Amino acid sequence: MTVAPRARYDIPLARGAVLALGNRCLVMAILNVTPDSFAESAPRLDPAQAIDAALRMEADGADLIDIGGESTRPGAAAVPAGEELARVLPVIQGLAGRLQIPIAVDTYKADVAAAAIDAGAAIVNDISGLRRDPRLAAVAASAGAGLVLMHMRGRSDNMYAEAQYQDVIGEIAAELRESLEAASRAGVGRERVIVDPGVGFAKRPVHSYGVLARLPELAAAIERPLLVGPSRKSFLKEASGGRDPHERDWATAAAVTAAVLNGAHIVRVHAVREMVQVVRAADAIRAATKTTDS
Repeated sequence: MTVAPRARYDIPLARGAVLALGNRCLVMAILNVTPDSFAESAPRLDPAQAIDAALRMEADGADLIDIGGESTRPGAAAVPAGEELARVLPVIQGLAGRLQIPIAVDTYKADVAAAAIDAGAAIVNDISGLRRDPRLAAVAASAGAGLVLMHMRGRSDNMYAEAQYQDVIGEIAAELRESLEAASRAGVGRERVIVDPGVGFAKRPVHSYGVLARLPELAAAIERPLLVGPSRKSFLKEASGGRDPHERDWATAAAVTAAVLNGAHIVRVHAVREMVQVVRAADAIRAATKTTDS
């Protein structure tokens, strides 16, 4: 059995922290502070409840926490920046100094990113790849924050209409390079950027499975660390027997294993305790193949 190489990177973060990537796959825990998350059976809006959940995720083995205040499920309505801030800031402020792992804020809005970094976030995770609010890049540059740029087309309410590809990996790579160039023009050093191919976003199931199978090609084309977020997404619905999102963890485990074996640096998941075990087992398989990572 062969597995894909996984290059090593040191990603500078806000406030002088550094995120080491490549020795093992890291687990990013999803903390949605929204009333309408597609993948959870009950909303989590109370800040105290969300803070307790984040601390449990760290105890369960999470390497990063990604906090979001706007659902990006298909058909979701946009949330004003003020409302998004009211949801995420109390949680970030309550976790700053208590978590030993980095906090990411899941937002495409520059104003939300700036306030979140001030409150304690070290990474900005932009699902739009700087296409919705280009000012966000300048915020990340000024703060020295890490920046995740995800591939997406359109918005949550029309993204599947944009899922038309002749060469899914080639087109994702080209569009991510455009996002990297936009970040660079705003002063974000390339060394601070992680890329996410956006499985499930503006992609039909065949495209998402294709991305997971061909991650090494994307890594070679982009030469940046890869974050992969397959957790409970709709492309897994058929494989999970039509189950609701919060019942798709077995299918998620298969997708996470594929991502790890194919070189992902970070996987973004809901069920932290279970997926930490999956990632550790997949990394053990990688180690047993005795490949030489660069």
